[in-house]
Amino acid sequence: MGRFFAKTVATAVAVLFAAWILDGVSVDSTLTALFVAVVLGLLNSFIKPVLVILTIPITIFTLGLFLLVINIIIVKWAADIVPGFVVTGWFAALLFSLVVSFVSSIIEAIIGTADDRKGKRS
Repeated sequence: MGRFFAKTVATAVAVLFAAWILDGVSVDSTLTALFVAVVLGLLNSFIKPVLVILTIPITIFTLGLFLLVINIIIVKWAADIVPGFVVTGWFAALLFSLVVSFVSSIIEAIIGTADDRKGKRS
């Protein structure tokens, strides 16, 4: 449970940072960013694998670049689901997904989790 909470908070901070530096992205509040983090986590866990499997031929044909389109679709879908979270345009969604991925992985590497500090890696 601690790992889930740490990843969600790291993603929420990354969402706030991305909204701060990108023009086409806005987040109303910290609570909205936390909700965006949860929704992105759920979409990436349940919907994205299905989309990846369904689009294997085009992904192979584009040498994996179509995965960026899937990321954009996930971000735009999250913007449709979460009130107070707005992403204008496909390019803003692409930059948002790249920034959130990069920043959240840096935050997770810095803070780690309780299991990581005890030496129990999952």
